[in-house]
Amino acid sequence: MTQKTLGAQISHMLKSRGVDVIFGIPGVHNQELYRGIEEAGITHVLARHEQGAGFMADGYARATGKPGVAYVITGPGLCNIMTPMGQAYSDSVPMLVISSCLDETAAQRGQLHQMLDQRAAADTVCEWSEEARNPEAAYALIDRALIELSTGRARPRHIQIPISVLETPAPPPGPRPVIASEAAAKPMSGIIETILAAKTPLFILGGGARKCGYPARDALRALGAACFETQAGRGVIGPYALNYGSYLARPDSRTVIEQADVVVLVGTELSHPDVLRDDAGIRGRLIQVDIDPSGFLPECGWPVLSSAENFFDRLLPALDGHEAATEWDPAKVRTAKARWRAEVDAEIPNVLTIAEALRKSLPDLTAIYSDMTQFAYASLESWPMERPGFWHHPAGFGTLGYSLPASIGGAIARPDLPTCCVIGDYGLQYTIAELGTAVELGLPLPILLWDNGKLGAIENSMIGAQIAPNSVIAHNPDFLALARAYGAQAFRPASLADLTRQVNEAFKADRPTLIHMTPALAQS
Repeated sequence: MTQKTLGAQISHMLKSRGVDVIFGIPGVHNQELYRGIEEAGITHVLARHEQGAGFMADGYARATGKPGVAYVITGPGLCNIMTPMGQAYSDSVPMLVISSCLDETAAQRGQLHQMLDQRAAADTVCEWSEEARNPEAAYALIDRALIELSTGRARPRHIQIPISVLETPAPPPGPRPVIASEAAAKPMSGIIETILAAKTPLFILGGGARKCGYPARDALRALGAACFETQAGRGVIGPYALNYGSYLARPDSRTVIEQADVVVLVGTELSHPDVLRDDAGIRGRLIQVDIDPSGFLPECGWPVLSSAENFFDRLLPALDGHEAATEWDPAKVRTAKARWRAEVDAEIPNVLTIAEALRKSLPDLTAIYSDMTQFAYASLESWPMERPGFWHHPAGFGTLGYSLPASIGGAIARPDLPTCCVIGDYGLQYTIAELGTAVELGLPLPILLWDNGKLGAIENSMIGAQIAPNSVIAHNPDFLALARAYGAQAFRPASLADLTRQVNEAFKADRPTLIHMTPALAQS
């Protein structure tokens, strides 16, 4: 062949653009994409389901900051990965999904994997979904996606390519485009003066502020500002006397926010999953810093179109010599956090005792991927984080089954660092097949299974709504036997000491380890 097919060229192009790992499942419709993977020197991770491939790409992206890339087939393959795409969209995770599509759908029905409008379906869960009908268009769309993912709001993009076009010989792509650095922002006079004059300034830091921990901490200390961290922003500020932590969803956090005469949102839209109520409590002047203008709140008096890093880089010089004269009281912050922790412990009993034992025993730099489970809900509020980007949770879309495949992606991205999965008995059964992928790769991955034998959060919600709990208890398998059938290790700790020992041994194993925890463990 004097020319490679477009399918093969795409893998070579992705490698030249810095892509080292692709997640996916080959099929007759997308097999041409696989022609160039090994030749290009890319590692392919074989998922057991396209949903798993998407969550692996998500976990890899959160661990590296680089786009997670997935190859899927026409029709059902794309449909299966749409849930991870929706999760990545809501949590601003960089992901590129490349799928095949049928050559023609208007005049012919009943084809294998046919959908009425595949591109439009994907468009509902990503930033954009486009079809490339020739090699030049495919190259242009891939570069467009990768540039946007590195310079703007990180949300998934989807590119579909007709099967016949993938099979067509194509010239190699051109050189990688040069990306300009962030343009100098407009002066913030007026905004800075307002922040400096505030008596009760309050910062709320989200996932978009993860890269600016030290500048953010220095700025808050100089201002004497209080702060909250969203779940995605946990650890940005870390230990700080005026840090209310990630207790935004506590109902009376609103009374704290109402005291602020200036509220500065940095890297967050402060959406409903952050506060779990319609009124966050903002009564003071609102300044919002975001790279996406579509995320500015209607009540925002001063929108600042900027990255969090650039914002703090401009704010810090103005604080030289500034004497903080704010009215926040560290003792009141400690009292509020102790009260909120007690509320969490009462609402979801047994979790915090186990979580605290784990927190004290996990190795440094452990990355945790959690699922929609009560163990995570309690920990996300009460487990203090000293650095950002080390706890990943499917907050916005809120899908079950996320954390097992996502933690696999994270472990692949961090081969020499510890990665841990936290999942519930119901969520595990959504993506249990991906345990086979973890065994196949020999990943030293502890999988902490919280088994309360029910959909506990849903049961509590139904009772709270005066609905007789219905369909919240399901028959569970023998999780230890199931894990061992896949080739994993599996244990049920009899005490907290057993738990911490088994977790640390799991980090040294040559395969994943399922550790089965029940509420009774807290009493051991």
